[in-house]
Amino acid sequence: MKCLVRHAVPVTAPAQPASTPSGPGEAARRGLVLETWFVQVAFLVPAIIGAVDALAAHLGGTGSFQRVPTIVAGHPVTNLVLAALSYLPIGVVVPLALLLLDRTGQHLPELGLVKPGWRTDVWPGARIAVAGYGAVLVLAIVLTPVIRADKQLFSAPAIGHLPDYYIVYGIVIAAVSATAEEILVSGYLLTRLEQLGWDPRRALVLSLTLRTSYHVYYGLGFLLTIPFGYFATRYFQKHRRLMPPIIAHFLYDAVLFTIAVLAA
Repeated sequence: MKCLVRHAVPVTAPAQPASTPSGPGEAARRGLVLETWFVQVAFLVPAIIGAVDALAAHLGGTGSFQRVPTIVAGHPVTNLVLAALSYLPIGVVVPLALLLLDRTGQHLPELGLVKPGWRTDVWPGARIAVAGYGAVLVLAIVLTPVIRADKQLFSAPAIGHLPDYYIVYGIVIAAVSATAEEILVSGYLLTRLEQLGWDPRRALVLSLTLRTSYHVYYGLGFLLTIPFGYFATRYFQKHRRLMPPIIAHFLYDAVLFTIAVLAA
């Protein structure tokens, strides 16, 4: 009788840390798959449609993609404010994704979304950005014969002549883009794919594919976006910290926009 009682007592395994993505049951797995689809579609579809429209306009000869939209002509300061505000919707899915991650145990500290430190976040982010610049320079040299052969295959957003203070607009869009992209197609997506049992290499390829998809307005120039995306994605996969890739992405975009404004 005592033996039967002993066998009837359930044995509980130690709980896994909240930051470790665990494999869900079948019902929970289906829920995670649907959730992941909805989050990615909500973020990607508007961006991809806009990128395809811009590429079609370039190839069709109807115009070039304007990096800074003209909302109020003749009022540059007002236009700057409104243009910056019009870019914010790109990040509206971010709070939802973070809330969904939090509900499954992936809290902000576990994702590396904490107050950035110089050694832990800023310097690694700067190194990622520099590595991205170096890789793009090499790739651009390799692609030079193709660019010279048919410039129509490559597209660059038009900047035009802008007041120097439009650097503020570049800082705003760099911050929004960096935060949204790194959290949604890196932090959120890779965490969910890991929970669903994906191999890290397959997850990396999917993340890079989605990251690249909304840069098709560059034409074949979208190839130049791959190196940085690879470095940023791999960093998160290895270190589980989002802040360095976000800082790297911000620096990468902000510096390029600043150079474009000052050189115009």
